[in-house]
Amino acid sequence: ISSPWLTQLSHFCDVAAFTTSSLSSLNTPGGYHLSPSPGDPYSQHESHFEPCPAAQHNYNYPGSNPGQAPPSDNGTPNCSSSSSSSTPNSKSIVKKNPKVANINVQLEMKALWDEFNQLGTEMIVTKAGRRMFPTFQVKIFGMDPMADYMLLMDFLPVDDKRYRYAFHSSSWLVAGKADPATPGRVHYHPDSPAKGAQWMKQIVSFDKLKLTNNLLDDNGHIILNSMHRYQPRFHVVYVDPRKDSEKYAEENYKTFVFEETRFTAVTAYQNHRITQLKIASNPFAKGFRDCDPEDWPRNHRPGSLPIMSAFARTRNPMSSPPQQNGTEKG
Repeated sequence: ISSPWLTQLSHFCDVAAFTTSSLSSLNTPGGYHLSPSPGDPYSQHESHFEPCPAAQHNYNYPGSNPGQAPPSDNGTPNCSSSSSSSTPNSKSIVKKNPKVANINVQLEMKALWDEFNQLGTEMIVTKAGRRMFPTFQVKIFGMDPMADYMLLMDFLPVDDKRYRYAFHSSSWLVAGKADPATPGRVHYHPDSPAKGAQWMKQIVSFDKLKLTNNLLDDNGHIILNSMHRYQPRFHVVYVDPRKDSEKYAEENYKTFVFEETRFTAVTAYQNHRITQLKIASNPFAKGFRDCDPEDWPRNHRPGSLPIMSAFARTRNPMSSPPQQNGTEKG
């Protein structure tokens, strides 16, 4: 099967193929850095850096010498932006196609993501594949209504470490070096490609995306290592109708990173507060909320969380204020 958008997807996947060998570039100068959120449960055990708007595909970790990141021009401290070819070693900065240059993205249910992030978000991975909660949902602005776009996601390791949860101190600790990298995959939204007008008229939800720890998965799920930390990334790709569109692959997409969506992949929830918040805020966990609290899993009962989540009390899936709160990365 051959079509312009499949060709474009093929070239975009070439650009994003670095996920397959991401661990091999851990010590490359310049690149993507994460800053700690208030109350970040990992902040006492590892160093973090501010997001670097001038780079995308390389990484810095504690012990390296990251350069000072230029200030973001979107006025939102939890966002960062960069061009995929604007690393310190690149020859020139890629000028983005006008079809993507003005696109802004707003993370939905940001308050809930922030709440999970402060506790240390955990996402279940299973052999069959498990959906994320909170679901990654965004509102998009600034597209050309008549142009075709694809929406994609991938997941990058936050660092080169493997973690374990210390129950006696309710904290995450570094357990050693990361396991070998999992096969890099890109998940594209099933409605892709679609006109900009269609994407912008409603909230875009990646509710079909599933996470797995099955290295032999043949269902297209995102493969992750359990007890490792990951950063989701959201990509908007313009479907260029030109026959030689592969020449413009790097200028035809834009990447957004929301640091509050980073998480640790687990096969079972480690932090009981995470379990409680998921039960309280997930509409599909109604059975847990309606049953006798004594029937809840041990250590996941209401009394085990001293301060109930404001979101859980109101169960109001409010999005963040209308502003660009995504860290543009390319």
